[in-house]
Amino acid sequence: MASVACGIDIGGSGVKGAVVDLVTGEFIGDRVRIDTPKPATPDAVAETCKAVLEQLGVGPGTPVGIAFPAPIIHGVVPFMANLDQSWVGIDVNELMQRHLGRPVTPLNDADAAGLAEVAFGAAKGVEGTVIVTTLGTGIGSAVVVDGTLVPNTELGHLEIDGHDAESQASAGQKTLQGLSWEEWAGRLQRYYSHVEMLFSPDLFVVGGGVSKNHAKFMPLLHLRTRMVPAQLFNTAGIVGAAYQASRKAE
Repeated sequence: MASVACGIDIGGSGVKGAVVDLVTGEFIGDRVRIDTPKPATPDAVAETCKAVLEQLGVGPGTPVGIAFPAPIIHGVVPFMANLDQSWVGIDVNELMQRHLGRPVTPLNDADAAGLAEVAFGAAKGVEGTVIVTTLGTGIGSAVVVDGTLVPNTELGHLEIDGHDAESQASAGQKTLQGLSWEEWAGRLQRYYSHVEMLFSPDLFVVGGGVSKNHAKFMPLLHLRTRMVPAQLFNTAGIVGAAYQASRKAE
């Protein structure tokens, strides 16, 4: 595996990138951020990725991974929530090859964050099945089994008690409904118990901004599975994208 790779994380408001040391998981030099173009069409976003690479000074031999706010199925975007709808059906590999003149490794942003936690963060060294969840406006998920990603899981959309899980248990719903930590923990208990029953994981890693307050809700949960807070936070998408690109480059 290459010791250095570049990760780019495409979000609704910004396109962020950095060169990553794949021994430590830390950035080499500064992170570059450019506002996401409006409208965020495929060609416009690809040109923004090109500008990020140019600012970082990334050479042609460096693997590049790109994290997207959408599933990526065999390199194709099936649907898109946070960028322009013209992304639907786009072959990301072909698009980026045309604009960047190089191959890239595309993946879902939650998957990238999950890989980063397994390689460098809270799940490093854990064998078996690791499930990384991000508690935010919705619930993002990544499933990694013995270091291998099971891509494009959408465990926030499990139907539990007749409801889409994230419509009841996300951090966004805690805020929207004014739930206390104890009330929200009751909903998280139902959610994580269900996921635990389906997957029997070896570890849950909980990310998202609310995880900095993990001491207020995680001790209220009673699960067989060990649960720990995420460690990488805002760097996870970039680090995970770089890590996956390096592995694919092998």
